[in-house]
Amino acid sequence: MSSRYEYLRDGAAIYAQSFATIRTEADLARFSTEEARVAVRVIHACGMVEIARDLHFSPEFTAAARHALLAGRPILCDAKMVAHGITRSRLPANNDVVSMLDASEITQLAARFGTTRSAAALSLWGDRMAGALVAIGNAPTALFRLLELLTDGAPPPAAVIGMPVGFVGAAEAKDALVAYGRVPFLIVRGRKGGSAMAVAAVNALASEAE
Repeated sequence: MSSRYEYLRDGAAIYAQSFATIRTEADLARFSTEEARVAVRVIHACGMVEIARDLHFSPEFTAAARHALLAGRPILCDAKMVAHGITRSRLPANNDVVSMLDASEITQLAARFGTTRSAAALSLWGDRMAGALVAIGNAPTALFRLLELLTDGAPPPAAVIGMPVGFVGAAEAKDALVAYGRVPFLIVRGRKGGSAMAVAAVNALASEAE
């Protein structure tokens, strides 16, 4: 194969060099060993070493999330992009990956509640939420709705990845999760976030849980 460009082609070498670069350039000193592994994957997903300063782990998060995965609890996702990005082969207990956005009643529920389809979908999680790992990587409304459900007595998840992205409500939803304080969490502060970062966190936790 001929090429006009000189570039690294070996997938394993690219992978190794990428993670070495992240660990050289990112400030990971404040993270535990387990948190740093997750942080490195999140940085890799977004290409921004500076995101490390915006990552906030509650003290119990990594242990609670990994225990949920090992126990076979489901992963509940606010967006299909999150659900589709999770690498099933890494899951330690063939965990169900759940997104309810395709349920037939979603549009009607969203209209009834006066909210987004992503937020309305949480009403269909039901008892699956007990002890689950929640991954929110798109909709601030979904994270706000999760907190409303928990306040109203819904069964709490084991841990929440709260990484909704955007200019309306994303920062505020994450701040509300921190203030709620009754469920272990990982957030990226401010407007930044997104499905790729939430997926990276899940995949990192799943790999370490094996």
